[in-house]
Amino acid sequence: MLELHNVNSFYGRIQALRGVSLRVEEGQIVSLLGANGAGKTTTLKTIVGLNRSAGNDIRFRGEPLGRVAPHKVVRMGIALVPERREIFPGLSVADHLAMGAYTRSDRAEIKKDIAWIYELFPALERLSRQPGASLSGGQQQMLAIGRALMSRPKLMLLDEPTLGLSPMLVNQIFQTLERLNNEGMTILLVEQNAQLAFNISSYGYILENGRVLLDGPTRVLRDEPMVQEAYLGVI
Repeated sequence: MLELHNVNSFYGRIQALRGVSLRVEEGQIVSLLGANGAGKTTTLKTIVGLNRSAGNDIRFRGEPLGRVAPHKVVRMGIALVPERREIFPGLSVADHLAMGAYTRSDRAEIKKDIAWIYELFPALERLSRQPGASLSGGQQQMLAIGRALMSRPKLMLLDEPTLGLSPMLVNQIFQTLERLNNEGMTILLVEQNAQLAFNISSYGYILENGRVLLDGPTRVLRDEPMVQEAYLGVI
């Protein structure tokens, strides 16, 4: 579904990604792990066009993304749930969800999808008229995921979805991601909690200094000494 081949990405003159290659097959959950500053967020931003790669080296379902505007990437079927949620403080929950469907005009289906989001996250329905700023961190994360789902993506990119959440909410978010995957959603997941990420993903990539240091099936990565020491807390 998604392929990056030797992707280089820059912030001005500073190179953030150095020859990153990865694949996401349809129906998979793929994890992208690494320390702060390794290039994980840059990878997601480069996929959706918020950061540009140096070449035409990213393909989604065989179509090149290198020169596609971000809003057109959404129309193609990719949605990003950004780090720290990026909720609009004064916008209500209901308006956030409506905004997530801005690429669509099928009003009856949009209404059904909002009801589906409320079924996924019942707390959002109770808070539907509340402004984003009044929501807890966990509720904001639910809203950010719901907003992304409203575009009906084929591939969802999630950047640190459990950042700052309580263990109970972390489990709820991961259960939701598993449910979405079981219903056909393909997911590329950036996550600091390697143990949880490995529990739900079938393949993983380890980034270091903008490069892919290691990749493989998660069942194999679990046994790598470097992964155990750096990410799984095994000494």
